[in-house]
Amino acid sequence: MISDTLLRAARRTFIAGTAAFVVGMVAVPSFVTPTIASDGPPSVADLAEHLLGAVVNISTSQTVKGTEGPGAVPMPQLPEGSPFQDFFDDFFKNRGGDKGGAAQKVQSLGSGFVIDAEQGIVVTNNHVIADADDIEVNFSDGITLKAKLIGTDTKTDVAVLKVEPKGHKLTAVKFGDSTKMRVGDWVMAIGNPFGLGGTVTVGIVSARNRDINSGPYDDFIQTDAAINRGNSGGPLFNSTGEVIGINTAIISPSGGSIGIGFSIPSQLAAGVVDQLRQFGETRRGWLGVRIQPVTDDIAESLGMATAKGALVAGVIKGGPVDNGTIQAGDVVIKFDGKDIHEMRDLPRVVAESPVGKAVDVVIVRKGVEQTVKVTLGRLEDGEKLASGENGNTDQDNGDKATPPVSTASVLGMTVGELNDQTRQKFGIAADVSGVVVTDVAKDSAAAERGIQPGEVITEIAQESVATPKDVMDRIGALKEQGRKNALLMLASKTGELRFVTIRMD
Repeated sequence: MISDTLLRAARRTFIAGTAAFVVGMVAVPSFVTPTIASDGPPSVADLAEHLLGAVVNISTSQTVKGTEGPGAVPMPQLPEGSPFQDFFDDFFKNRGGDKGGAAQKVQSLGSGFVIDAEQGIVVTNNHVIADADDIEVNFSDGITLKAKLIGTDTKTDVAVLKVEPKGHKLTAVKFGDSTKMRVGDWVMAIGNPFGLGGTVTVGIVSARNRDINSGPYDDFIQTDAAINRGNSGGPLFNSTGEVIGINTAIISPSGGSIGIGFSIPSQLAAGVVDQLRQFGETRRGWLGVRIQPVTDDIAESLGMATAKGALVAGVIKGGPVDNGTIQAGDVVIKFDGKDIHEMRDLPRVVAESPVGKAVDVVIVRKGVEQTVKVTLGRLEDGEKLASGENGNTDQDNGDKATPPVSTASVLGMTVGELNDQTRQKFGIAADVSGVVVTDVAKDSAAAERGIQPGEVITEIAQESVATPKDVMDRIGALKEQGRKNALLMLASKTGELRFVTIRMD
């Protein structure tokens, strides 16, 4: 028999072992070894201390009058001869309640960063300093300097300022390469959220190439590093202290950070900053085309295996490719060696190219891939040209009698000849040619695609049409080929082009 002493010893051993097991499993798991990623150090204090001096707070003031100021009360509109007119005139006009009242100062706060210590060059967002009468830059050591506006770019929301150091030693940072940033990389934001200057937050790159519909060149870096009101214009740093983004926007129902912030990538911002410093304005490359997305239906109609690239919907008269190098209906799939995956890629890569540069452009024309050489113009000149073209609404309002219009019904549309009578009826410009849409049946395939009476069919499946019979023949030919969709090029009343696909079943 086992003695009581041995039993008690065995019981104590079991209890002690059980306790050790519980402690090991619950309190101090011996099988878990804490690790810290090499790219995410346990402390960023050294990095932050090195960068804080280059990040500035920007305060602006703007003078507004009367009802333009915040909290101003507009003067009531009273009937002519009202007995209360004198009373209200005295009350409102003497208190700045109307537009002729006392001027008020409106102030705002933002962030920025120094990129050139010797020249005193500061970068921020355009919306931080827009319409400001006075701009002051506040440094981390308490020094405040007046700033002069060098240049702004509303398309990318970038502004460049200049201060005179006056013996004050500035700290500068440099742009890094945002193209090397990967989703999951550590980033640091420093700025002036809610007026609390010198605030450091850390997070990761949550996503890249974000389009938030804020401008034509949207390509934002998304981050979960806390960004709030007042962070606008501040830098987003990589783990080596280089600026890889300019913090610009947030998505937030409350106005505070919910972990979705957006930064302009340095790849885009650095070129804009260089041009603003050199010229005081931007000088972007320009191709001179109007484009639209390549949908699956359009890709099928063009004989493309996949939907990619940018579809040329029109060529601007007087532009770089008005010589026929690129034509309406072409699909741009590569520009200067860079793949164009979707429509929004093309404006950005063209704008980043130097004015006057000769580039190779790969296009798909009628199902055949080919390369053309194009010399870029200047976008700012092209915008003036395009606006003038859009304003050309001249039309032939002659009094000559015209014969009855021959019509045809196809794909839910009634189409007719484009002559003096139909031009006058729909206000179609004299330089627009094709077949006019005179009516669109409700709930038809054409109505689903947003086709409106007064639009003009200029091409079907990349072949010109001039009469209703041409339209009927082209649709019939496509059906015989087994096509499910017809690709139409439509012109607006003023001549702006777009492509649509219509089901033919």
